[in-house]
Amino acid sequence: MSRTLAAILGGAAGVMALVGAVVFLLWCLSHKRSVSRTSDTGSSETSVQGRHEGIELSLQEARRFEMEELSLATKGFSEKNLMGSGKFGEVYKGLLNDGMVVAIKKRPGAPSPEFVDEVRYLSPIQHRNLVTLLGYCQENNSQFLVYEYIPSGSVSNHLYGPGQNLDGKLEFKHRLSIALGAAKGLAHLHSLSPRLVHKNFKTANVLVDENFIAKVADSGLRNFLGKVDVAGSSSQVTSDEIFLAPEVREFRRFSEKSDVFSFGVFLLELLSGMEATQPSPRDESKSG
Repeated sequence: MSRTLAAILGGAAGVMALVGAVVFLLWCLSHKRSVSRTSDTGSSETSVQGRHEGIELSLQEARRFEMEELSLATKGFSEKNLMGSGKFGEVYKGLLNDGMVVAIKKRPGAPSPEFVDEVRYLSPIQHRNLVTLLGYCQENNSQFLVYEYIPSGSVSNHLYGPGQNLDGKLEFKHRLSIALGAAKGLAHLHSLSPRLVHKNFKTANVLVDENFIAKVADSGLRNFLGKVDVAGSSSQVTSDEIFLAPEVREFRRFSEKSDVFSFGVFLLELLSGMEATQPSPRDESKSG
């Protein structure tokens, strides 16, 4: 009986420690100071040119890849190299000539100077807890983004994805490490001048390496997508929309606070090990 009680108390203490740590992280994120300029609407949006004035591009020049090199790296963009698809397009695993393993995002798109400007803005942003954008390619009416490859996949797959292994559930120490790492990555984006709002933070966009170090992926990727509709149907909420703050759904108003909201949903999934859902209007009417 005493052992059982000790186990219960130990588990409760561990959960409380994790909750306390993540609450502190949320507070730090929401109170992160930034010297960046805001628009008249209070949004963190700035022009590409304006953002470039606040960051030193010489830290790392974005590499321009040839399409032939990317094709060879992915064996002609074969099905075997296809890892999945996202908002930007298909994602392939590639092996470059120098032996580096990379993740390559591909989509149809005409050559655009704005595309190159975005890459040059994002590629110098490097942090232990961020996935690095290595370079780009624009050829044959296709656009490519080349990222560092993170071997152990997304946190969502470890928690509830189709590839989840019941024998390999995330231990408490791994969850704490992931929470801390993701918070540090997001905080780094918010500390830039001008600050960078992620705009698409979710469990599927937090990757882990072989040592379970969290790396936030797709930072600033929504800037490549142009004007997209983020507000879903009022009668049907998708898994992605669960992570969107109310002001984003209603007014498309992204900010550090909307990132913090998304981070809170991520923590809920990380703690519970389950996918966050929102009751449908039918379920709400039944409960009422």
